[in-house]
Amino acid sequence: MIAANSHWQSAKRKTLDRLLGGLCLDVPLQAPARDQQLIQIVDSALADAFHKSRQWLACKPGCSQCCVGVFAINQLDAIRLRKGLADLEARDPQRAARIRERAHASVARLSPDFPGDPATGLLNTDNSEEACKHWDEYGNSEPCPVLDPETKTCDLYESRPVICRTFGPALTAEGDLGHCELCFVGATPEEVIAHEMHPDPDHLEEALLKELKDATGASGETIIAFALVRG
Repeated sequence: MIAANSHWQSAKRKTLDRLLGGLCLDVPLQAPARDQQLIQIVDSALADAFHKSRQWLACKPGCSQCCVGVFAINQLDAIRLRKGLADLEARDPQRAARIRERAHASVARLSPDFPGDPATGLLNTDNSEEACKHWDEYGNSEPCPVLDPETKTCDLYESRPVICRTFGPALTAEGDLGHCELCFVGATPEEVIAHEMHPDPDHLEEALLKELKDATGASGETIIAFALVRG
């Protein structure tokens, strides 16, 4: 089945299927040693996808539709974001302060109905029909705090989560082959399948998440605003 935006919805739903262990987001800024290798693999796959699919892709600076609406990120993503913000703070403290201000405002708006523990920022594991419906409808109009509201570009682009690096091209997630609804307009199902992206063929991310949990106890998923504020 091919569905525009199924990759994005799948990212929201997958957090309801994982055990979080009830741990807080107090994780180190140091990612596992092979994390940079993972990013290189994903970015290489993205570059290849853009080369092969450029006629079908609408992605460009200033196109920020995928930056509106909350989605789940893992602990590796959270570590990279916090490290990126710390690095930015050293280079451009005013820009970093604006991100923090937006993140705090976002957390304030999202906390009342947060589907998890707003004190830690960890999402819950309730997989009931009601919980899934709540998650699917939760925060869909909330802009990412890392998105610059004037330029519509990412202020932490080099540190963005893996899902942000892979959204747009055709990608299989949770058994569905999906893509951004702005991409592959007019393409046949066969053309979409022919341009499928494979960002992590050896499942390195899964191995690194296990390595991180074994070494530090850090596990679970959150969303970007909470990762920046609660970390």
